Amino acid sequence: MLRLAPLDRLNDLGSLQDGLDPGQIKTRRQQYGDNRIVETPQTGWQDILRNTAKDPMLWFLLSTSTVFLIIGEFTEAAILLVALLPFVGMDAYLHRRTQASIAGLSDCLAAQATVIRDGQQLRIAATELVPGDLVLVGPGESCPADGLIEYSGDVLCDESLLTGEADPAHKYAIAALPRHECDAHIASESWLFAGTRLLKGNARLRIVFTGTETLYGDIVHSAMLGTHARTPLQNAVGNLVAVLLGAATVICLGLAWVRWEQGHGLLDALLSAVTLAIAALPEEFPIALTFFLGAGVYRLAKRRALVRRAVVVENIGRVSCICSDKTGTLTEGRLRLAHRYPTEDMSVERLLEIAAMASRQETNDPVDLAILNSLTTTLRAAPIESFPFTEDRKCETAIVRSNGVLFAALKGAPEIVLARCSLPDAMFVEWQARIDRLADGGHKVIACAWQTLDGTSWHGGEPDRDFLFAGVLAFEDPVRAGVVDAVRQCHYARIRIVMITGDHPVTARAVAKEIGLGATVPHVVTADEIQIRLDRGKADALRDVDVIARAVPAQKLRLVQALQNSGEIVAVTGDGVNDVPALQAADVGIAMGQRGTRSAREVAAIVLLDDNFHSIVRAIAEGRQLFTNLQLSFQYLLMIHLPLVLTAAIIPLAGYPMLYLPVHIVWLELIIHPTALLVFQEMAADGKLTYQPRLKELRFFTIRQWFVIALTGLAITAIVTFTYIRSLGDGYDIEHARAMALVTLTAASAGIAVMLSGLRSRAAWLIAAVSAGLAVLLVQTAALAGLLHLAPLHFDDWLLAIAGAMTAAALTLSGRAK
Repeated sequence: MLRLAPLDRLNDLGSLQDGLDPGQIKTRRQQYGDNRIVETPQTGWQDILRNTAKDPMLWFLLSTSTVFLIIGEFTEAAILLVALLPFVGMDAYLHRRTQASIAGLSDCLAAQATVIRDGQQLRIAATELVPGDLVLVGPGESCPADGLIEYSGDVLCDESLLTGEADPAHKYAIAALPRHECDAHIASESWLFAGTRLLKGNARLRIVFTGTETLYGDIVHSAMLGTHARTPLQNAVGNLVAVLLGAATVICLGLAWVRWEQGHGLLDALLSAVTLAIAALPEEFPIALTFFLGAGVYRLAKRRALVRRAVVVENIGRVSCICSDKTGTLTEGRLRLAHRYPTEDMSVERLLEIAAMASRQETNDPVDLAILNSLTTTLRAAPIESFPFTEDRKCETAIVRSNGVLFAALKGAPEIVLARCSLPDAMFVEWQARIDRLADGGHKVIACAWQTLDGTSWHGGEPDRDFLFAGVLAFEDPVRAGVVDAVRQCHYARIRIVMITGDHPVTARAVAKEIGLGATVPHVVTADEIQIRLDRGKADALRDVDVIARAVPAQKLRLVQALQNSGEIVAVTGDGVNDVPALQAADVGIAMGQRGTRSAREVAAIVLLDDNFHSIVRAIAEGRQLFTNLQLSFQYLLMIHLPLVLTAAIIPLAGYPMLYLPVHIVWLELIIHPTALLVFQEMAADGKLTYQPRLKELRFFTIRQWFVIALTGLAITAIVTFTYIRSLGDGYDIEHARAMALVTLTAASAGIAVMLSGLRSRAAWLIAAVSAGLAVLLVQTAALAGLLHLAPLHFDDWLLAIAGAMTAAALTLSGRAK
């Protein structure tokens, strides 16, 4: 990893060994500001209320409940006021989540720093640092800003939060500052970055970048962009409600004017308009959205996926591409020593001892831990000096004293170890072939070697030749149970999977082949190759790519954006701070709950509780079912609201007496609310993925479904109007006519619910039965019918209502959401 340091900044640093003086500090603080890498905004109830007030749905619910309150419908007003609570709670939670995300990013930063200023060593707040400051960093301390190492004493640094690499990085002092623009890219070996931590050694650091100019600051800035962007689902519901509300307003005003012009009087005109408003206001839509999202959060949690932002359940079902880590997601995430191959004159136990001498428990390196845990005897060796593994060296050498003998143990990449050994050509070819076979089988292979040292002639330094080859160790990371089946389901559903790993292409290909990724031979490309293609502007850079090997997690953001630009709905997994921008940019960011950092978990939309790829697939299936359930609920609401509003408007406009009184609207709403919220919500997914055509944008319904919704609504409107006029008769038996219209509309509601739900839930059976029973009870019981201004129906009336329900059910079935 290289970083550009502008020459004007480098020339301004100076090289004072006594540090900056007060005048220089003041000037640089004015120029560069404080070292505030994470700006934490003030938070409080005022900020929460200010953000909440931006949601138009909240104002819609509040204004609608006010209307019901003014006209005396206190039950409806109370329902809407209660429905405000989930929306306010969601906005408050998202606001808190943003603050928690920032706090999580801050946890990795140094709060204080030891600095040399004006010849004195001081302990100051890290926020007071400025470029040019001379900082001392010791073992276990975090780096407070980005700087160049002027002096280092065997420094080993943990950079995993920025690079994603578990292996510690060795750091060296820079020989001299660049003097030409072309030399201004300085290798990471001479940098210490904010957020990283020293594992070993001491460093004297010259600060170059502070605050948001640090690499960590770039990550934080990327994470904070677009946090409050509205989702397509929110926009779709908001637009639908706005259209329905606008249409209802126009119809209400028109009805009031017409009734006034017909001479029915002011009271009749106002009552007609208010009654129609009660029927037309589409308050069920935002309420249904809230309830269904809550159900989705609960169901996905049962699938081991914790949803941190409920509205993203819309995207989890639309995912067309999954960018998945290999280690810990597709595999179990733990290396197991699977094979031991010592040379002919070497025992297995001795091979393990040599490897263990060159391993260290404190690094938490999975290879070292697997070796040390495999030892059956106590290692008796006193460490003298260690030359740690780095990405450049690809090996680790330890000088130890064992049984009074000075001993050098070497382990690392086979090509590096073999190059330091003296092997006959035939033996070299034989071992190389074995190593290649193990790598082709998906194993991580390391080689081991050793040599004795002459205590009188060895005066320090790492031996680099004359080693005796001891053999090889092969490790494997088993594929998680259920992953093969999950990959097969994704392939069947045409969901693309791109495995991103830091492994060698050969090892990555073997794992991809084992889980069934790609065709017979997975298409494997290195991250550097992809980077070159993208830099050249190739639009198809990621076409047909199954595996991206030798990838650094910091490259994920570019890969995610490239896939999105090609039209994919991308889900991406991540576990480190360096993954935060990619998790934020993805359509669905999925953090690992077991091994993920707090920052990754806080910024992700979903946290995977078991880090298992199979849980992602099950979450996609549940997300798809959830969206289908919401579609069905909205179909029902539209199909039943359309005839309710039209009949409430058409019949009075035609000069007939008002069809619905407020009490009738309450009766219908007591049927519509539970049907929309309960019948479809309980329809659970079967866990299997099927092919789903990809949509360029989120649409609730296809053109065909919209046509069926309109046709069904108009058909029910015609049936209800016909039955009303028929039952009214020449004698204007208004109670009989109203009873007939209400029963017909109630029966149509039950028929629509039965067809849309397929009676797949107990709630569907229960509500259909209750709707029918309630209609019979309220209409055929003379006393209750009188209270409701209705009259009992005749046998032929019931047959006509049932025929109307069957017609509505038949039309509904042809437009059911798939």
